[in-house]
Amino acid sequence: MSSIPPSVGQALAIRDTTANPAPLGLCCFGMTTVLLNLHNAGFFDLNASILAMGLFYGGATQMIAGVMEWKKNNTFATLAFTSYGAFWIVVVGLLVLPKLVAGTPAAAAFPPASAVTVGWFMTLWGGFSAVLFIGTFRLNVALQVVFGSLVILFALLAAHYFLESPELGTIAGYEGIFCGLSAIYTGLAQVINEVYKRVILPIGPVAV
Repeated sequence: MSSIPPSVGQALAIRDTTANPAPLGLCCFGMTTVLLNLHNAGFFDLNASILAMGLFYGGATQMIAGVMEWKKNNTFATLAFTSYGAFWIVVVGLLVLPKLVAGTPAAAAFPPASAVTVGWFMTLWGGFSAVLFIGTFRLNVALQVVFGSLVILFALLAAHYFLESPELGTIAGYEGIFCGLSAIYTGLAQVINEVYKRVILPIGPVAV
């Protein structure tokens, strides 16, 4: 009588050996945020380096990180990275599209965004970020800082556009630099801790 292998009919557990994409997504978000907010804080004018960074690194590459998180079965990171990657692409579009079609028949379809419209744009993203911030209380302290400061950033930017206040724009710039640096720290801390197999840069994991 032939024996049936014990594995037949049993569920197989597949071990995921792929790399952690979170540091990539966090650095894409953080470095692009710092660069744009250096402009908002008044260090230099808006230029092609910011737009290119937003389109290719903060935008496209961050969305790739989000897809990689989908493969890791991480719903939170998938939503965050793909959404903020799209956010950066949209921001570049808001700045560039009206200029690209200026003087053409398509110009009427792509007028420059008004301050009120951009204010509501920032408000919507602030509300979205606030919900994700709630989720970070099950993750780690470093992400709580990233998303908490991001909510504040969107609130300041919304107020800046609604009130058309240059002072609030400058304050938002400095706060955005802090937000971006906190994301860079969180991403690089994960890399350094993984490389050294111990905690070198703490991120404050939450016990669940």
